[in-house]
Amino acid sequence: MFGFINRLLGRQPENVKAKVEIYTWQTCPYCIRAKMLLGWKGVNYIEYKIDGDDAARAKMSDRANGGRTVPQIFINDQHIGGCNDLYQLDSGGKLDPLLAES
Repeated sequence: MFGFINRLLGRQPENVKAKVEIYTWQTCPYCIRAKMLLGWKGVNYIEYKIDGDDAARAKMSDRANGGRTVPQIFINDQHIGGCNDLYQLDSGGKLDPLLAES
């Protein structure tokens, strides 16, 4: 679905070269919202569903400098933060350049 919309709107997901990782809970509305933005931009991301997995949550927290809320998003192993941080990068025009880096 996003592929058609991206082509229709002239978006270029082929410019996305970054490795994107996102830690989520299945029913988390912020996780869903973050994944929607990434999908809208044509990003193929690695999703770690950590619902009820304390070991996975601890690993996420270590990577996220103590962050325990979901989602936690990483671009090229750089901690971006959560959903609001992702949208703030996008609205400031800083997300697309990050996604273009390999």
